Amino acid sequence: MDQNIKLIIEGRLEHINGDKFKDIALAVFHYQYAHNSIYRSFTDSLHIEPENVCELNEIPFLPVSFFKTHKVVNGDWGHADLVFESSGTTDETPARHYVYDRKLYEASLLYGFREFYGMPEDYVILALLPSYLERKNASLVHMAKVLMGQSGRAECGFYLNEWQQLHELLLQLEHAGQKTLLLGVTFALLDFASAYPMPLKHTIVMETGGMKGRREEWTRKQVHDLLKKQWQLDAIHSEYGMTELLSQAYAKSDGIFKCCSTMRVLCRDMNDPLELSEIGAGCLNIIDLANIHSCSFIATDDLGNIAADGTFEVIGRMDYSALRGCSLMAV
Repeated sequence: MDQNIKLIIEGRLEHINGDKFKDIALAVFHYQYAHNSIYRSFTDSLHIEPENVCELNEIPFLPVSFFKTHKVVNGDWGHADLVFESSGTTDETPARHYVYDRKLYEASLLYGFREFYGMPEDYVILALLPSYLERKNASLVHMAKVLMGQSGRAECGFYLNEWQQLHELLLQLEHAGQKTLLLGVTFALLDFASAYPMPLKHTIVMETGGMKGRREEWTRKQVHDLLKKQWQLDAIHSEYGMTELLSQAYAKSDGIFKCCSTMRVLCRDMNDPLELSEIGAGCLNIIDLANIHSCSFIATDDLGNIAADGTFEVIGRMDYSALRGCSLMAV
C-alpha cells in the first residue's frame, strides 16, 4: 500500500500540503479505482485509462447524485461507523454517505478546524440548527457534536427555538470575555438576530447556508448585512460542507471560502463535464483526500468562481438540482 494512503487511513493528515497534494491525490485516485467498484465502473464508462491520468484535471469526478442511487464505498465492507443522510423533500431520495471510520472523520474535521480557528478547547460551541436536529443522520449535527466534545465546556449545546435561553447565555459569555462559536442554519440565525439584537465582541457567528423554504431566498450579502447590523459584527463566517464529504472549507468574511489542507476545488465547464480548470467559473468539483474509504473526487451541483489563490465562492446551484438543506445561497 502506498505510504500516503496508509497515513490517511490512520488519520495522520499533517503530511498533506500544497506541494504534495497532487501526488497524494493521484495515489488516492489509483487506490480508489482499484477498490471502489462504482468509481471504477464510472471511470471505465468514460474510457479513461488510469495509467494516463497524471494531472488533477485528468481525474474523473463522480457525480454527487451517485450517493442517492449507490452505496459508494471502497471494498465490500458491510459495517459503517456513521451514515450521513442529506435533507430533501418527502418524495426525494436522500443521499447517503457511509463513513467507515468515525475516527478518520473526526481527525479530518478537527485538523481543518484548527487550521482556521485554533483549538476547539478555547471555544464554547453553540449550535442553532432546528431543521437539522429534527431529522436523523445530519452530518452538520455530528460535526457540531464533535466540536462540542472536543471543547469540553459545560456551556456548549444545541438549540431549537429556545431563543431567550440562548440570548441570556451569549450575554453571560460576552460579559466573561469567553471566545464563542455560534454555528447556525441561515434562516434560524436571521430569525434569532431579528428578535435579539446585541453586541457580540467575543463571538464568531458562522452560517451554514440553507433557507429550506422557511424564508424568501436572500443573497449572502443580505444575510450577512443583517446579522452584522443586529450583532455589531465586522464579519460573518461561513462553512462549506456536504453530506458526501468529510472535509470542510471555511470563509471568514464575504463568503470567500478557503479549503482545508485535505481539500481542493476545481471547476468544470457546464457544457463539457470533463473540461476542468483550477481557476475560473463553472460547476464545482471537489477533491477530499480524507474521504479515502468512499470517493475523494466529487462533481457537485454547486456553481462557483475559483480565484487564482485557490479561494472560491458559491454563486448558486445548477437549475436541475433539487434544493438541499446544505446548499449555499446565491450571492
